Amino acid sequence: MDLYEYQAKDAFARHGVPTQSGEVVHSPQAAKEAAASIGGLVVVKAQVKTGGRGKAGGVKLATDPQDAYDKAHDILGLDIKGHIVRQVLINPAADIAEEYYVSFLLDRANRTFLAMASKEGGMEIEQLAVERPDALAKVPVDALVGVDRAKAEEIVDAAGFDDSVREQVITVLQRLWDVFVKEDATLVEVNPLVKTPTGEVVALDGKVSLDDNAGFRHPDHEALVDFTETDPLELRAKEKDLNYVKLSGSVGIIGNGAGLVMSTLDVVAYAGEEFGGQRPANFLDIGGGASAEVMADGLEIILSDPEVKAVFVNVFGGITACDAVANGIVQALELLAAKGDAVTMPLVVRLDGNNADLGRQILRDAANPLVELVDTMDGAARRVAELAAQGA
Repeated sequence: MDLYEYQAKDAFARHGVPTQSGEVVHSPQAAKEAAASIGGLVVVKAQVKTGGRGKAGGVKLATDPQDAYDKAHDILGLDIKGHIVRQVLINPAADIAEEYYVSFLLDRANRTFLAMASKEGGMEIEQLAVERPDALAKVPVDALVGVDRAKAEEIVDAAGFDDSVREQVITVLQRLWDVFVKEDATLVEVNPLVKTPTGEVVALDGKVSLDDNAGFRHPDHEALVDFTETDPLELRAKEKDLNYVKLSGSVGIIGNGAGLVMSTLDVVAYAGEEFGGQRPANFLDIGGGASAEVMADGLEIILSDPEVKAVFVNVFGGITACDAVANGIVQALELLAAKGDAVTMPLVVRLDGNNADLGRQILRDAANPLVELVDTMDGAARRVAELAAQGA
């Protein structure tokens, strides 16, 4: 889960990272009142979960409360890279002497953590990494040791921070690591980390991505979810403990195991090119326990998507054998019919692995006219793409 800037800065403050306080508002009038309360120059900042806000007109300086009203009026409702601005953060304007960049992230490729730092903040870090890679220090962080003072010193020295801010940046890095670890984050980024004219180092912006898999350790993180930014089908799936992600295609996908589902997305997208560009409509991993209830919940979510024209159930029997999965499909169809949600679109089913023959026979005996068995994954992908095209 990505946090808004104001949420990230709240997390910074809880862990002792020097940052700004501000007020989040949802209307121009509230922005005017917040600016009056702060006094002086303020910055009106769009709160969206994407970068490039400044270039898109989502960050503006306001000279007085009425100007804050006008700037908020311009920013609210703005479309920034597909994100509609529904709230703005009113911060006191800060004088900046220098801008820096620091971050911690999960380095999946190398199976470790990585610290990045630069004396040249304020610009897009991807641009800096391409144009001037020597200006961006990259320091691996051992998960068992973390960022103690010695590691923080290594990061600061690798980035070449001046002696005037060295101690402060060392402290900031240690506290940002606290945010990273104690909040179970996969990314903590400050751009810019600034030096004020009085010599203080302050986090003027913040980006934090939390690991949803660690949510059970952080019941307070539930309050950070912005339901207006979450697809309704994803919310319903979450309530049913389903691993579901909404996509924009016409082929509903159900599989057991994240790896198998990801492969299924690829083969359906490839096969769909032959039939007018049919693409997967979702990612849905029902895991190892493909019971009737789980299968029914999955089908119910997928069938609620008006863009879905056909469904591909792709299962490899392992701990849960294919005959159990087949019984789950049959019972799921019966359950949905009994609830008044009878399936009306074709289902292409591919079963392989433990008890696959028995599973296929169970589906043949059920003789549901909407269920079609295909032996191979590629063949099933091609057939479901063809059916989706026919239903479009």
